[in-house]
Amino acid sequence: MNYVWDLLMRAREQELDVDRFRFVPAVSYSPYMELSLVDLNTSQLEQVVEINPYYRFYSIFRDLFPPDIEDDLELRESLFDIMMHFLAEIDLYQGMNRREYHIRFVQRDIADGIFGPKVKESFKQLNREEQDAIAEGLLRLYETGEAVHLLKETMRRVFYRSIIYANCEEKDELLVYIGQEKTQLSRLKVDLILDLFLPARFTTELYWTSHFGILEADPTMKIDAIALY
Repeated sequence: MNYVWDLLMRAREQELDVDRFRFVPAVSYSPYMELSLVDLNTSQLEQVVEINPYYRFYSIFRDLFPPDIEDDLELRESLFDIMMHFLAEIDLYQGMNRREYHIRFVQRDIADGIFGPKVKESFKQLNREEQDAIAEGLLRLYETGEAVHLLKETMRRVFYRSIIYANCEEKDELLVYIGQEKTQLSRLKVDLILDLFLPARFTTELYWTSHFGILEADPTMKIDAIALY
């Protein structure tokens, strides 16, 4: 890690609260790095992070910590922390394109309860990658209206072993193989995806770890591992 935005991205990947980080001006630092880390190869994120503010933000901080002034040091350090959090967030947004902004707007709508309280509470239980997958799927749903296709794609992104079969000969039915153990969290994720993407005319049958048998498909025809349809 070299830049402050790199630190924030790493923190969010580990689902850490970035507001808990405290940025302080480094006493001793390299002129070639923004983060002043004791161990350059560390993967552990400390709560107090020393920053070389002059690496990229000299024009902003050059008058904040002159060496001959010691007054109001606590106030200046608090301002430094606030400003670094603000600059780090700007850094993250600068790497986003227009579509990523739209995905964030969808996530905001879900968090604000636009899709209902059940979806709002379930969405909170997902990790960042799963939230991105569902929000992107919803955005594409608005654009294309391909609900069944996006249901399959979003389900695969959240449950990478999942397979969805459409049975439309006698009735509109989807057979959903999840490919993992049924838990309270996995059931919550499945219900959330179905609530958002499943067309009203379809019914579903869920299969968790045992696949229903398909002739000439050997992986589905294992003894004691075949689900009944």
